[in-house]
Amino acid sequence: MPIFFASLLFFLVLAVIGAFGYYYYVKPSRLLDQLSSAGDNRLAAERKPESVKFSLTKILEPIGKLLPVGAQDESIVKQDLNSAGLRSDTAVSVFYGSKLVLAAALLSVSLLLRSHIDNPILALVFPLASVGVGYALPSFILGQLIDRRNERIRLALPDVLDLVVICTEAGCGLDQALVNVAKELKTVHPEVSEELSIVNMEILAGKGRSEALRNFARRIGEEEIKKLVTILVQTDRFGTSVADALRTQSDYLRIRRRQEAEERAGKVGVKLVFPIFFFCLPSLLVVTAGSGILQLVHNLGSMNPSQ
Repeated sequence: MPIFFASLLFFLVLAVIGAFGYYYYVKPSRLLDQLSSAGDNRLAAERKPESVKFSLTKILEPIGKLLPVGAQDESIVKQDLNSAGLRSDTAVSVFYGSKLVLAAALLSVSLLLRSHIDNPILALVFPLASVGVGYALPSFILGQLIDRRNERIRLALPDVLDLVVICTEAGCGLDQALVNVAKELKTVHPEVSEELSIVNMEILAGKGRSEALRNFARRIGEEEIKKLVTILVQTDRFGTSVADALRTQSDYLRIRRRQEAEERAGKVGVKLVFPIFFFCLPSLLVVTAGSGILQLVHNLGSMNPSQ
């Protein structure tokens, strides 16, 4: 039985790593996308095989629809998914489907391992805890995706502001400057380019510039984005210079980034205390004093008064 569980865990990890490498590194459709961008898009689209478009969405979507969800909870989850960059129509259903599938999978594994647990209380709590962990794991992963995406957007803000300043000083309006920045940063900062493209589409759809910028800040939820949006709205309302305000904000963001780097560098010494104490010092003790300790134990053992 232990060999069976070890083999099952090995093949499970192998499948996860293989799927990750396939879909993110050697996916055939990714190569075809690159070819289509360099050549004829329609010809490359026709060459894409349908078999490589397999996705868990088709499996998780009907499962997620089985879970009754209130309108308020669905709106909150949809807002979080938008903040993470997941804006498909089936994102909410797939999210809840992943919750149910992970809960059922961990429940099955816990029931298989339950027979090896001697404590009856632990045998009862372990399946319930597995279900809770499986149901909460997608929310935790979604929170991590949101934090990482916001961090990338925040680090890209100085470059964005510099390009906006250059475009406005060259004679472009703010709307056209956002369009140009979205095109130029599509490769370097795709998250910012995507968000600015949404802002431009909302403005073209008839929304006011202030409303589109506030929606931009609401989607991301980053404090620096909210400050930037406030500056743009105020300059638009009072007619002040957009270039001067954005240049000041860009300098402030770069100074803050340098201060955060210095702060993290100052904390390195304190954070290294525990790894050094628990991992490095025992190894050094074994290497330097191990032979002496063994010899001391041997000599003390040979001094037995009964002999």
